[in-house]
Amino acid sequence: MSRQTVVLGAGMIGVSIAWHLARRGRSVLLIDRRPPGQETSYGNGGLIQREAVRPYTFPREFGKLLSALPNRRVDIRYRLSGMLQFAGALYGYWRYSAPRHYERIVAEYASLIMLSTQEHAPMIEAAGAAGLIGKEGWLEVHRSQAELERRQREAEDAAVRFGVTHEALDAAALARLEPELKPGLAGAIHWTNAWSVADPGGLVAAYAESYKRQGGEFLQANVERVSQAGQGWRIETDSGSHEADEVVVALGPWSGGWLRDLGYRLPAFVKRGYHMHYGAERERRLRHWIADADIGYILAPMRAGIRLTTGAELARLDAPSSQGQLDAAERRARELYPALGERLEEVPWKGARPCLPDMKPIIGPAPRHKGLWLAFGHGHQGFTMGPVTGRLMAEMMEGEPTAIDMAPFRADRF
Repeated sequence: MSRQTVVLGAGMIGVSIAWHLARRGRSVLLIDRRPPGQETSYGNGGLIQREAVRPYTFPREFGKLLSALPNRRVDIRYRLSGMLQFAGALYGYWRYSAPRHYERIVAEYASLIMLSTQEHAPMIEAAGAAGLIGKEGWLEVHRSQAELERRQREAEDAAVRFGVTHEALDAAALARLEPELKPGLAGAIHWTNAWSVADPGGLVAAYAESYKRQGGEFLQANVERVSQAGQGWRIETDSGSHEADEVVVALGPWSGGWLRDLGYRLPAFVKRGYHMHYGAERERRLRHWIADADIGYILAPMRAGIRLTTGAELARLDAPSSQGQLDAAERRARELYPALGERLEEVPWKGARPCLPDMKPIIGPAPRHKGLWLAFGHGHQGFTMGPVTGRLMAEMMEGEPTAIDMAPFRADRF
């Protein structure tokens, strides 16, 4: 008999979970206040990062910490109110970034990343979304020769341990691939088994349409309350109440707030980010997604224009927007790529990445509530890890063997 399941959150994570559950014959209702793919999943850099086996750490070197204090960097900025609100979680992030913890975390984190393109592939096919996908990889551009060489060593290690493929490019080889970039760069790492997405929100929407063709339902509504009701759950929205045997919380940066109402105090925090689209002359457009690694932003030639995405801003989820980080990124981007055109929107997009101190997501059952499942905290890689999270969650909920060991992703590790 089909089991009624409600999935809260229609970003890449929630849509992927709903897709896999519907595929297994469950009766699934997906709920979000906005259409699928229109929140956090809309605004990212548009990469399915098969190479991203090493999560971003909290800086531990004194020089890097000191350089962040003036709060003018492109890759990281902060608000004091956010630092105070998330002080405990950020201390944990700093502690888990120590080498003795980090190397174990890398192996666990990589177990998800290694399945990323493999699990996107059937969803792309089912959604008829191949036209959004590029398989030419992306370029991590370096100005510093020393940093390029350090990253090359990490790339070689990732090739041996995790099957990541890459090509090292010197300055001349980079200029041949991207002749519009300024001269004088040290070179780049060409990550060759990552995929690019011309419209990230469009890909999530296509996955959601595929889910609905499998019999799944979507409700656009504000969730007001989630509570236990007998042996199941009641979800109250501004358009009515719904009963379910099981509930999945996949609300991204809003997950922690909802779970506090159920008695969970998980150390979630957010890294906010901004983007803007720009024009460019067709004959001078970028050929690849470009990360200016020494500065900390991405230039992505998408359908909507060339998307410039910033690094991370440590701030409260609801803090007002600040355009300084984007403006600083734009100045550096125009140095790197002089053909960058005018802004195509009046207001920058703002979103937030849901993060946890040990850099790994929570994927699995809630510790104290039967029928409550959690899937959030994917940090910078929710877009990459959505389909594998969907597969693993469905396997656990159906009592099937899981593709990987799920112990590192349990909620009760905190």
